[in-house]
Amino acid sequence: MAALEPPDIFYLNAAIGWLGLQNRVEARLELERISPAKREHPDVLEVDWVIHAEAKEWSEGLRVARLLVKKAPKRATGWLHQSYALRRASEGGLEAAWDALLLAVAKFPKEATIPYNLACYACQLGRMDEAKAWFDRAVHVGGKKSIKEMALADQDLLPLWPDILKL
Repeated sequence: MAALEPPDIFYLNAAIGWLGLQNRVEARLELERISPAKREHPDVLEVDWVIHAEAKEWSEGLRVARLLVKKAPKRATGWLHQSYALRRASEGGLEAAWDALLLAVAKFPKEATIPYNLACYACQLGRMDEAKAWFDRAVHVGGKKSIKEMALADQDLLPLWPDILKL
C-alpha cells in the first residue's frame, strides 16, 4: 500500500506524538483529521489499535485489528493485535485468541512474539507441554536472553518460571 502523504502523514505523526505523551484524546482527534479515504491505511490502523488498547476498548480494538489483518495480511502486528484483543474482548477469550494466533504461525516463522504469545495462552489454558514447546520455539526464534528476560516479568508464564530460570 502506498505511503501516506501530507497532510495525512502529519496527522498520523501528531497522533503518535500524542500517544507518546499518553494523551489518547488528542491522538484520536488527530486520527479523525486524516482523510476518510486513508483511515483504513495500515499505518493508521496500527495507531488506532493502540489507542483502543490503551483505553481497554477491546471490542473496538478487535474490529480495528481484524481490519488490519484484512488490509495488510503480511504484517504480523495485525495478527498479534487481533489475538491480544480477542483474549480480552467480551466476544472472545483465551481459546479464541489461541485459535486466531495459530493461523499466523506459518505466515511469520521469524516472529518470536507469535510463539511467545501462544506459550502464554497455552500456559493459561493449562496446556503445559504445549506451553513449553511454544516457549522453546520463541527462544529459538527470538534469542534466549531477550525472551527469558521478558518471560520472567510475565505473569502469564508463571507456571513455566522454574523451567525458564534454568535457561
